[in-house]
Amino acid sequence: MGVADTNNERHGVYAVVAITKHGVEIARRLGRTLAGADVYYTDKFARGDETENGIRLFSGNVKTLLPELFARYDGLICIISLGAVVRMIAPLLKDKKTDPAVVVIDDKAEHAISVLSGHLGGANELTRRVAAILGARPVITTASDVQQTIAVDLFGRQFGWEWESADKLTPVSAAVVNEEPVAIVQESGETDWWPEGRPLPKNITVYDSISAALAARPAAALVVTHRLLDPEEEAILQNGVLYRPKVIALGIGCNRGTSAEEIEAVIHETLNELRFSMKSVKAVCTIDLKKDEQGLLEIVNKYRWELVAYTPEELNEVPIEAPSETVYRYTGAYGVSEPAAKLYSGADQMALVKKKSGNVTISVALIDHRRRKGSEPCDDSSSPHREAAPAKRP
Repeated sequence: MGVADTNNERHGVYAVVAITKHGVEIARRLGRTLAGADVYYTDKFARGDETENGIRLFSGNVKTLLPELFARYDGLICIISLGAVVRMIAPLLKDKKTDPAVVVIDDKAEHAISVLSGHLGGANELTRRVAAILGARPVITTASDVQQTIAVDLFGRQFGWEWESADKLTPVSAAVVNEEPVAIVQESGETDWWPEGRPLPKNITVYDSISAALAARPAAALVVTHRLLDPEEEAILQNGVLYRPKVIALGIGCNRGTSAEEIEAVIHETLNELRFSMKSVKAVCTIDLKKDEQGLLEIVNKYRWELVAYTPEELNEVPIEAPSETVYRYTGAYGVSEPAAKLYSGADQMALVKKKSGNVTISVALIDHRRRKGSEPCDDSSSPHREAAPAKRP
């Protein structure tokens, strides 16, 4: 293949690939302005400054390079003809949940075309970013984008919402874009998922409860809740997608040396008792004395939860129902799990004030975004001149 040895080098999030003289100019420009972009182009157009600018040169046919880049990067930006790119990537395609985004730019940078993994892979958003940088026209053909309706597979993604299952994504998406009656039921999570000032499409109705949505007999449904559904509510998912917003704050106190297995078992047991989903946990909250507790660290790393530790002074500022002189003697705080969960969530009422189980004390609070009208999405899709580098896929 003749590619410079890059296997042991750090790499960015996107690979920009060019094979023509004009394409090289466009690629170099993107390399300077698109955060997370690595530039690859044929050594035929080497300038001599590639090493100092982190540019990778290759020789021979670009077709031999693409499989490696396809596997290593979250996105490919190809300044190559659309037909050629389609033929080269066709044997590499596996699944829309794992394939990288692919964007094609013409040789004059007049059009940026979203080719592959428009939603889940982020190609549509990447196309818009690239087009903004180059002054090109973004070409996006995904029905939900064209019709300016809800993208079912991206619903709540900017807030970190997770699907319970992806089985119904395709039929529910079809109902949305075909303008069939669609119900949205939201019990928790961020409320600003639709652009302010723009009316919802006429085929989409928001209901206060699952029972009300079921009574309306919609063709499809999007349900946003931290709860485990009751058996009579499950019917909404016959053609529905269940989203798990990150709204649960777990307050945890434990004896020194408590194993991750014991902490995890208590969390599972407690959330099952409350009929709450593990996928809706956002953070584990505790006292700063426990910020290096190995068992806690293992749990938050396993589930990719936040670990938030407060000082005794911060915890003592929170009114709690069950202050403990014993806990104060050991920690300097009158409580750990209850005030920590309250501090993080901002909740006045707890879902669970406190439960002691073996070496673990647990409290549970819910973040109520209806009280937080100013809540912001965790990702800003605006495009400054120099963008923040996005996270790589694992």
